[in-house]
Amino acid sequence: MPLVQTRRLTRQISIGNVKIGSKAPISVQSMTNTKTQDVDGTVCQILALEKAGCEIIRVAVPDIQAAQAIEKIKPQIKIPIIADIHFDYRLALASAKAGADALRINPGNIGDPEKIKAVVDCAKDHKIPIRIGVNAGSLEKQIEQRLGTTAEGMVESALRNIRILEDLNFQDIKVSLKASDVSRTVKAYRLLSSKTNVPFHVGVTEAGGLFAGITKSAIGIGMLLAEGLGDTIRVSLTRDPVEEIRTGFEILRALGIRSRGPELISCPTCGRCNIDLFKIAGQVEKALLERSSKIKVAIMGCVVNGPGEAKEADIGIAGGDGKGILFKKGKVIRKIDQDQLVDQLLSEIDNMTKKSEELNGQKE
Repeated sequence: MPLVQTRRLTRQISIGNVKIGSKAPISVQSMTNTKTQDVDGTVCQILALEKAGCEIIRVAVPDIQAAQAIEKIKPQIKIPIIADIHFDYRLALASAKAGADALRINPGNIGDPEKIKAVVDCAKDHKIPIRIGVNAGSLEKQIEQRLGTTAEGMVESALRNIRILEDLNFQDIKVSLKASDVSRTVKAYRLLSSKTNVPFHVGVTEAGGLFAGITKSAIGIGMLLAEGLGDTIRVSLTRDPVEEIRTGFEILRALGIRSRGPELISCPTCGRCNIDLFKIAGQVEKALLERSSKIKVAIMGCVVNGPGEAKEADIGIAGGDGKGILFKKGKVIRKIDQDQLVDQLLSEIDNMTKKSEELNGQKE
């Protein structure tokens, strides 16, 4: 049985130039944690996220100043921007007019039907999609009273809100069903998957800090993607959002769905290790974020395990006592002073990338 099942077929929508659903690549997105009104700070964070591979960015719009800031932010970034709206429908209208590429709302908390219709009409006029964001912690009162904060309640809320938009002849929809635990999140997406062809935005909300958040997200998002459920993902971490992007792509890589940049493998260290492998691995990992070549890089603690255990790596280094080694495909290339290991490894990676690009250029 393959690791990843056949992907669920959905209708397809476009957020800016990024297609979501059907056979489009599963996109990785994040949300800024700056004040959106702080245009310079928000742009700076989005540019860092773009560099890390972020494909869609969402910003909080708590007031009119935040909505209007979108107009100033958008010309300075490359990726599509989603306006995150709660309660005040006028903020959705202002965000769309300011150039938002999509809106994230929960029609249930927007208010009366006239306000929802105004948002939908505005989305139609600007040709932008709407994400229905259902959270277990903010279900409609009548649904929560009857079904509780359950997966079944989340699905009923999603279907209700989908119907509201579709009754207004609006089809450019995606939906998310998020709880702070894996079990409810996974169950909700599974239940909804056969009831609609709307594309899914997948994630575990309020997942926690780095360790809890990565663990919950990897299990929850990974389970759903392995079942063919999910068209765009966000890893929610109480952390620098760049870490969300890194984690999202690692989840996709682990499942064999997508890869971005070099893959890093490293040993957990043992008593044979005579170098600061934690520091070295961190330095290399950070440097690889800025490199696009799809190669496998190994960082090993000693020459005993280095080339042998990492022989599938395209290139790697292994520590020794005063000197380390550089190896390619399990074969030692040369010895290197330990304080030069990282620099020479990165230089070799850049040379390999350059040669690969030259070869590809010749083939074309």
